[in-house]
Amino acid sequence: MPAECAGWRLDAALARLFPQHSRSRLQAWLKAGLIRVDGAAAAAKCKVHGGEVVEFAAAPALAATGDAAEEIALEIVHEDDEIMVIDKPAGLVVHPGNGQPSGTLLNALLHHVPSLAGIPRAGIVHRLDKDTSGLLVVAKTLTAQTDLVRQLQARSVKRHYLALALGRVEGDGVVDAPLGRHAVQRTKMAVVKSGGKEARTHYAVQERFGKCTLLECRLETGRTHQIRVHLTSIGHPLVGDPTYGRAKSGDPRLDAFPRQALHAWRLSLRHPAGGEEMGWESPLPADFARLLADLRGD
Repeated sequence: MPAECAGWRLDAALARLFPQHSRSRLQAWLKAGLIRVDGAAAAAKCKVHGGEVVEFAAAPALAATGDAAEEIALEIVHEDDEIMVIDKPAGLVVHPGNGQPSGTLLNALLHHVPSLAGIPRAGIVHRLDKDTSGLLVVAKTLTAQTDLVRQLQARSVKRHYLALALGRVEGDGVVDAPLGRHAVQRTKMAVVKSGGKEARTHYAVQERFGKCTLLECRLETGRTHQIRVHLTSIGHPLVGDPTYGRAKSGDPRLDAFPRQALHAWRLSLRHPAGGEEMGWESPLPADFARLLADLRGD
């Protein structure tokens, strides 16, 4: 343990020594006894003096995910030794879960890059809902994953969406409202008065149509269903949203749209290895583009 770490909490000192691992991961390994200090288990909060011998045997704990690799086509926008940027189609689930044990983006990633089996969540650091299309970044190394998670926490990853919302949105704005589980329908999220997580969505009007408005939304935070819940909370649910937008619009084209009209069209971040700013854009998927073209023809 370097002398300059004297007086630090053990977990903070370890985060400096092993920057490829997140502090929460190091804390979990300390608790499990996988990291020992001077031959003994130690608590994350204990202070270090400098000169201690740290035995770090946590890497073997990064076992395979247990999920199967599956040959599923991926639209790869960018790939290098550290990251991949994927253009996810609507209908593809990001991570296996209840009711969807396979056929996910994670399964496809394990086939494309088998070494991702040794990375937590196969390198996935943020998600898109099943029926939301567009860009997301995947880490290919532990160091890149930790760096991207820290960028997300620092809100330096920029995520812009195109959203078709019901009704006439009069102007640009910000929804600043905490989100938590719905009090009754536990599979849904809701704006809550207490106990929720901070959530902030910026929106800007791009085009207005007879029964709906095309918005560009920018996330400051990345909560589950954030854009969908926030726009519903101001009276403008997304076209086609089966969970938060059940009201009929009166326009059969909008009411027949089979999914939420939401597309992650722009993503920018700092590259985990070189530090350069990088950005990508994704064209609208065909179903969304056809709906807009039809509306513009009125």
